[in-house]
Amino acid sequence: MQTVLTDPTDAAPGPAAHSRFFQRLHRRYGPQLALLPAGAPVRATMEQALAALLASGNSTATALRTLRQLVMERLMRLDCETRAPLEVVTRAMTELAELALDRACQQARQELDERHGTPCGPDGQPVQFWIIGMGKLGARELNVSSDIDLIYVYEHDGETAGTADGRGRISNHEYFGRAVKIIYSLIGDTTEHGLVFRVDLALRPHGNSGPPAVSLAALEEYLQIQGREWERFAWLKSRVVAPFDCIASPQVQALRAVVLPFVFRRYLDYNVFDALRALHRQIRDHAARRSAGHPERANDVKLSRGGIRELEFTVQLLQVVRGGQFPELRRRPTLQALERLVQAGLMPAPTAEALAQAYLFLRQVEHRIQYLDDQQTHVLPTRDDDLAWIAQTMGHADCCSFLHALDAHRELVAQEFDTLLGGNDKKQCNGGGCGGPNANAAPPPELEALLEQLPEPLRERVGEWRTHARVGALREEARTRLFRLVQRTAQWLREGRASATATVRLVDWLESLLRRESYLALLLERPAVHEQLLHLLGAARWPARYLLQHPGVIDELAGSSLLQERFVAADFERDLSLRLASLRSTQEDDDEALLNLLRRAHHAETFRTLARDVGGRLTVEQVADDLSALADSVLRITAQWCWERLKNRHREQPEFAIIGYGKLGGKELGYGSDLDIVFVFDDDDERAPEVYAAFVRKLINWLTVKTGEGDLFEIDTALRPNGNSGLLVTSFKSYADYQQQRGSNTAWTWEHQAMTRARFVLGTEALRTRFDAVRAAVISAPRDAQALRGEITAMRARVLGAHPAPPGQFDIKYSEGGMVDAEFAMQYLVLSHSGTHPQLLDNVGNIALLQRAEAAGLLPAGVGQAAATAYRELRRVQHRARLDEAPTQVMPPALQAERAAVQALWLAVFGTP
Repeated sequence: MQTVLTDPTDAAPGPAAHSRFFQRLHRRYGPQLALLPAGAPVRATMEQALAALLASGNSTATALRTLRQLVMERLMRLDCETRAPLEVVTRAMTELAELALDRACQQARQELDERHGTPCGPDGQPVQFWIIGMGKLGARELNVSSDIDLIYVYEHDGETAGTADGRGRISNHEYFGRAVKIIYSLIGDTTEHGLVFRVDLALRPHGNSGPPAVSLAALEEYLQIQGREWERFAWLKSRVVAPFDCIASPQVQALRAVVLPFVFRRYLDYNVFDALRALHRQIRDHAARRSAGHPERANDVKLSRGGIRELEFTVQLLQVVRGGQFPELRRRPTLQALERLVQAGLMPAPTAEALAQAYLFLRQVEHRIQYLDDQQTHVLPTRDDDLAWIAQTMGHADCCSFLHALDAHRELVAQEFDTLLGGNDKKQCNGGGCGGPNANAAPPPELEALLEQLPEPLRERVGEWRTHARVGALREEARTRLFRLVQRTAQWLREGRASATATVRLVDWLESLLRRESYLALLLERPAVHEQLLHLLGAARWPARYLLQHPGVIDELAGSSLLQERFVAADFERDLSLRLASLRSTQEDDDEALLNLLRRAHHAETFRTLARDVGGRLTVEQVADDLSALADSVLRITAQWCWERLKNRHREQPEFAIIGYGKLGGKELGYGSDLDIVFVFDDDDERAPEVYAAFVRKLINWLTVKTGEGDLFEIDTALRPNGNSGLLVTSFKSYADYQQQRGSNTAWTWEHQAMTRARFVLGTEALRTRFDAVRAAVISAPRDAQALRGEITAMRARVLGAHPAPPGQFDIKYSEGGMVDAEFAMQYLVLSHSGTHPQLLDNVGNIALLQRAEAAGLLPAGVGQAAATAYRELRRVQHRARLDEAPTQVMPPALQAERAAVQALWLAVFGTP
């Protein structure tokens, strides 16, 4: 949509007239200014003006240069006199560059095709040529006096077809090299009308010593073998900008497939911190050399401290580090990227808003500096009248207030940048857990000298590295990082900030990940993450094992908000939708990518809950609630994605439901729990049984298959009608008939026990209502209480026999007076009394149901509450034991009171011990 602005073209001279460049334009191009239609310049109006210029007899080169002058005059008026939004200016400059490159490319190829024929690929097919815009051009953020950073890539090596008489054949490499020269002459050469854009090819493979145009294969080889870390920041904003007829072609996907893995690594990538520090030092050194002896050059709004470059680096660093795992962060424009960083929880919203305001302010100042004389400079002018003009057009009454606002914005940017990179004079760690590796610190000692500094038992464990092959094979940089981590860990052990157990487990963890050096960089860069990791490793064995399986989740430890939050299903599902949309935008949304996306998201959320649990921020019930809600979300998303990708689906939305049983149904999931689920459908289409069977097979595969990121859940469908011999997915009518004892094939009592904990997990509202009715009817159906009592006690005896406790020990779950006794007693009460006491129908968990049963008079006073309290404690002890991978049996008198309370419940319900 074009921004509607007041067009000042016909107005009397305004503030823009102060610009010397503006004055020159009016002297030279006054009669032609009206060729550009009114309003903000956009591609359509620029094409009209260009057509008029060409129709007047101008060459392409002259017409493009004149068009540039018309656009600049219009932008100065809109920006300085009507305060046009920044996006109006940057869009106009970007679309001017795209239009100029497209026309120049067309002319170059036309000339070369006439002389040499079209370039051909290995199968004789035409070869595409892509002009890749880097930096601000790629991000559609081009400034008004910017050069354009370009890389020229052609699709295949080969030869041109030659002319009709078979002459003029040259290699594709030579052809496209000549095309680059022609394009440059049309855009970059300076004539009496100036130039269209300065062109910079320094970012191409091998820099200024490389060929002007490279094949896609050569680009891929370069990025894989020689691509440097700082080049990833350059390619982050890359985009095919011309020719227009190639931008949306399928062949461009091959280019994306080369660039994206180079920029965004599969694992969290903190190696880029050092690369960005080095790049930033070079920029600062260059700026210092430029201003040496010229103090007026020190006030550079782009390159000086707190300038535009530092703001862009702050955003890009977070994008590059996390963009491999979180594709929604892959946004080229800076302001859009800031929004995504907030959504991902990587930056507080107030910080992002302040940086956005700083970015807008600094870019607008940059433009005013360049409006003065059309020079590619970012340094504030030294003339008082020029500085006053900038202040006025920025809405400030005088220079002092303008400079004060400028300093405030730059100080904010500098502080955020220094905090992120660990500036020498800045705090090394904030709430976000950022920090620096103390780049100026002395290098760590060699292994033997390091061991002398370590306290036991850390010294003994690290001493094993003398003969560890992978430690010996580390690159020097990685070895330095590893030893610095050990030094810091030892210091914290001496200070009491880490336990001996935790430090030894950290060494175990580090050893298994030596091939992934980025994790060493992560811990070194983020001391808060390092400290939180030690706390988690020292708390229990299961977290340590989980971290070995899924090391990428440790970045979730950054930020103080982690421990105060809870799982929110809506946020989780929204984030995954954003990631899916981002993958679709780059055509990366194949099955494997989505499988890994689901697994990474699930593992990260599980780890967040684990961290809160170990930190004592959640009760056992809250852990179960959050893990169950996470499972529900994963099932919803996976079902949605699988249905969308099902080839033989016969409707937009499935008439389908998932019923959860056991721990999922009762919202009592633990870490690593499998899912007891039943699949049903309610669809009269004759193809329905076949379609839903294929759907369920696909769904189970998506949930259970192991990829490089692990798996999601183990799925148990044994509770479906007829168990493992029954259909994988059944019609809802068949399910209801089976459960309600209609027909010859009906459910057993133990299946009705399971129905007390059954829950509708996902599906249509109509099916939810019907399921709730069936469940209520099954549970509340009249039963022979004596027969039911006999069946449940017999089932209890079989369970006890299958899980005997060691002599003299009490098994928290299976022994008499354990959790199973409380569960079976409650199931009996629900199945025998819910017909007359409907408050027992709700699937609210054993603790609440025990309290309701006592309130209804079904249990003696105090028995239900005591059993509920005991059950809660047994769950807590079991949960802690499993976290530490310890046995769930205890020696009396431990838990004696809890056991007695459950035994009293059993006696009250069944009348016998």
